[in-house]
Amino acid sequence: MRKVRLENEEYYHIFNRGVDKREVFSDAKDYERFILSMFLMNDEQDGLMIEWRNFKASHKNASLKEFLRLNLREKRQLVKIVAYCLNPNHYHLILKQLREKGIEKFMQKVSTGYTMYFNEKTQRSGSLFQGRFKSTHIGSNELFLHLSVYVNFNSEIHGIATAKGYNWCSLSDYLGRRKSNIIKVDKSQILKQFNNIDQYLDFSVPLIKYFKDKKEDEMFAKVEP
Repeated sequence: MRKVRLENEEYYHIFNRGVDKREVFSDAKDYERFILSMFLMNDEQDGLMIEWRNFKASHKNASLKEFLRLNLREKRQLVKIVAYCLNPNHYHLILKQLREKGIEKFMQKVSTGYTMYFNEKTQRSGSLFQGRFKSTHIGSNELFLHLSVYVNFNSEIHGIATAKGYNWCSLSDYLGRRKSNIIKVDKSQILKQFNNIDQYLDFSVPLIKYFKDKKEDEMFAKVEP
């Protein structure tokens, strides 16, 4: 049982990695599938992913936007996504819980669905992620701002890719460069505290250096599942 209760209207840093630190995203299709899950499964009701899969099977060239226009059911989101980064063997999210057990329901849906997809694709079985997701409560505005940098620039912090050119994180949303992204990142609570995006980027520079000096293993070791 999770030791820390996740409360509505509170922000949390959510993260996990592959079991035995294994790779969980191997190509663009994997990243796209996880991001699609974060969008379609962020709903109190189940079934939207299955509906999309069935629609795609019968409409080969249809886009997600076309499907959503035809699907008039109103979504009741479980969480708001403030920031995210998907790296080859782990992910980081900043989420605001909107409904009772919203984060737990959201992460269970996304993790289970993605594991089924990945296992079928790679002909493997068993758990893909290292137990249940890890969480830390973001209890201050200072921590909120610092963690936004940690998540938005996580690929850069780990030496994977420059964050500004990395497709699998939310920094492009903050920069206003991505208009077609299906996830509507709630960046307003971060950016309203800066005069412009350049000020946020300047704020990020020393933090990126600081985080580069910290070990990922330390974070996983200190946080209760």
